[in-house]
Order: sequence, then structure tokens, then C-alpha cells
Amino acid sequence: MFQFANPNLLYLLLLAVAMVVALIVLQWMHHRNIARFGNPKILRRLMPELSSWRGKTKSALFILAFVATVFAAARPQFGSKLQEQSSHGIEMMLVVDVSNSMLAEDFAPNRLDRTRYAIDKLFSSLEQDRVGLVVFAGEAKVQLPITTDYRMARSFAKRIAPSLVSVQGTEIGQAISLTTLSYSKNRDAGRVMILITDGETHDSSALDAAKRAAEMGIRIYAIGIGTPEGAPVKVDGEFIKNEDDEMVVSRLNEELLQQITAATGGGYIRATNAAFGLDEIVSEINKIEEGELSTLRFEEYNEQFQWILAIAALLLFIEAILLPGKNPRLKRFNIFRA
Repeated sequence: MFQFANPNLLYLLLLAVAMVVALIVLQWMHHRNIARFGNPKILRRLMPELSSWRGKTKSALFILAFVATVFAAARPQFGSKLQEQSSHGIEMMLVVDVSNSMLAEDFAPNRLDRTRYAIDKLFSSLEQDRVGLVVFAGEAKVQLPITTDYRMARSFAKRIAPSLVSVQGTEIGQAISLTTLSYSKNRDAGRVMILITDGETHDSSALDAAKRAAEMGIRIYAIGIGTPEGAPVKVDGEFIKNEDDEMVVSRLNEELLQQITAATGGGYIRATNAAFGLDEIVSEINKIEEGELSTLRFEEYNEQFQWILAIAALLLFIEAILLPGKNPRLKRFNIFRA
């Protein structure tokens, strides 16, 4: 595994780009000023000690030395030892409904935006648990495999949108079935599934999928987002209408969600604008006996900056001894002259 110990220092490479631009501008100004006094080819004969390539070479050597120094300061490293670390926690998969009904505005600003905010808040508070993310509508997709990288998890959570799934609908059963396959092979770890949906589905396989999840030791907790009265669904600024030109209203189906969670020994809670429900569910999850989780990590790294720093020093040495112009005194030491 390769990494930089100080990656932020690589922004200093922008100074190298600025140096190159400045060098080009200065060279252009130099040639323009010489041309003001006459033909550059004739003037060059009047300045026999002038060397155009020496100045450019010295500048190039200095810039290359600067680039090498920046890379050395960033400390490139190669992982040399892969070690398995053990910790205690829970494998938690979030299963999020991204169907168009989640755009209903009975939550401010809408159900899906409220869900994104709550998930981001949850991921920022976790420490040892593993998390993953599945999105679903008419089909289900694993958006984020099980991981302990909470920064990546928050990044993926912010991208949750209906566009992630091409088929509309609410196939809860398919989502549960796919999620049960997304846990690690460690059967000792506590396994939890948090289902966030309005439950508006005609999927008859949802309860059967929940029972299969229970057989695998997975507890399903559900957050019902929406209201039984429902709200119209707006997509791209326009309300969705059915075949009879009537406005489509999305209503919360609590009965199905309660049946799913009861089948696995989990729990159900209805989200409100005041409290989404994730904090309450996480409190319940924390009462579950945590399993032992193992993670492979590079524990030792070999520093690689030494040879890069040596190259920088060599380039600076050559730049220092290279004279900016021709020296007539050195002509007598031309060993190649016959």
C-alpha cells in the first residue's frame, strides 16, 4: 500500500507551476528587450560570454530540485506489514428508499433530504461499528460495501438520490434480500439492518425476506418516514399525476414495517420533523451484544523520502556549480582540443 504521510504539502507543487510560467514570461521579456537594440543574431556576437542554455538549465534544475523537495517533505511511504486488528462492534447496513415517493414534502424540505441529513449525523458519531449502504426503489443496489471508513460513508450518503436507481417502485423484499448478502463472513459480529422507507409497496415478498434475514441472525429496525395522511409527490417542480389525471399522494404504510421488524426481533419508529428516529434506534442497537470485528491494516511503513531528497540535493549541487555564462579562462582546460 502506498501513501503520503503529509499529503497536504503536495499543494506546494502549484508553486512549481508558477515558477515555470514566470520563467517563460521573463524569457519573453528578455528577448523583447534585446530586440529593441537591434538584430539579436548580430548582438549575440557582441556578447560572446552570454549563454542562453546555461540560464535555462539552471532554472530547470532549481525547479526540479524544488519539486523533489516537496515530494520528499510529503513523505511517500510503502506499507510493509499487513496486520489483522480486532475490535468490538456491530455491522450496520442502512437500507434507504430512493423512490419518487420519498420526494414528498410532508417533511421539510422533503423526505429524502431529511433522510440524508440524519444519516450524515449518524455516520459522524460512530467509532467502531462497520457500516454499509443499500439504496432501492424498483430495484436494489449496494451503494457502499461494509466499511469502517466513515468519511467515505458520509460522502456516499450525501449522494443518495432517486437517480441512483433506474427502475421506479418500492421493492422492499428485494432490498432486504440483497442486504443480507452484503455482510461480512464473520458470523460472530452483531448484524443490524436499518430500513428507512415510507413503506408504500405492493411487494408481497418483503415479509418472507425479513424471515430469512432473521434466520441469519440479522435484526431489522425500520424508520417510517411520512404520514398516514400522505402528501403529493413533486418531481422536477411538477406534481406527479396518475392515469386519471389525479394527483398522486404518498402515504406511510406502518403495518408492513411493523410486521417486518417484529419478524426479526427489531423495532419500528415513525420519524417526525422534530426527531427522525435514528438516535433512538442506535440507542437500542447499542444494547445488542457487540461481536468481534477484524480489520486488515498496514501497520508499518517504509519511508521513501531519503532517495528523493538525495536527488534534490544533487540537482541543487549541479545548479550551483553551473556558471550562468561562458568563462574564457576555462577554454585552456579544453581536454578535447587537438
